[in-house]
Amino acid sequence: MFTTQTGAMIEQNRSIPAPSGAPRQTPGQSTAQAQHDNDTNPDRTPLGGPAGNARLTGMTAAVLLVLLAAEGLTLLQVHSLIKPHVIIGMVLVPFVMVKIGSTVWRMARYYLSSAPYRARGTPPLLLRLLGPFVVVLTVTVFASGIAVLLVPHSLNDAVFFVHKASFVLWFGAMTIHVLGHLVDTGRLAPADLITRTRRQVRGAGPRALVQVTCVVAGILLAMAMVPTIAPWLAAGGSGG
Repeated sequence: MFTTQTGAMIEQNRSIPAPSGAPRQTPGQSTAQAQHDNDTNPDRTPLGGPAGNARLTGMTAAVLLVLLAAEGLTLLQVHSLIKPHVIIGMVLVPFVMVKIGSTVWRMARYYLSSAPYRARGTPPLLLRLLGPFVVVLTVTVFASGIAVLLVPHSLNDAVFFVHKASFVLWFGAMTIHVLGHLVDTGRLAPADLITRTRRQVRGAGPRALVQVTCVVAGILLAMAMVPTIAPWLAAGGSGG
């Protein structure tokens, strides 16, 4: 009798459905659930998901604005300031690569239908259409600027023309790009530096490390390029 009642109670308990809010676990669910949590709660990922990507982009953009302003000052007397012009340009290169990489990553994740990136949305249509031109012109400006110091003297005029022409187009496109993102940059750039907001999104340490790495890489690039300035000038190179 007791055995029969116990068996009936066990069967009754098995038939009671789990609470609606409780997940039902199946073999191998832990991995799938972790992936689901990362998709639905992207800030739990090691680098903070789209929020972390936005902070990296914003911080890098702020550094670029400062460095580009300094680079612009060298253009006032670029021939006499060719050395700082080249040094600042080389320090800019790693930051430009990170900025392009973080932006392309965000857009790729968006168009590949990643739910967290879809939820975050995209910039206004004008800025999206302008984005590819900004990338191409940026790469052209920096690549041609480096090439000017490295190509044979017979190609110097042609490469220097490409550098100047692409700079004019780049400056116009960048003006619109910067103004369109200025508010977001001002909001995101200091987020990892302020105690109150630093812990809101994971990955602040790695994002800071990226910035430090860019500085070190830029200095090494500058050290490699500075010795090319004197031969370029001696061969008839011109800063303007």
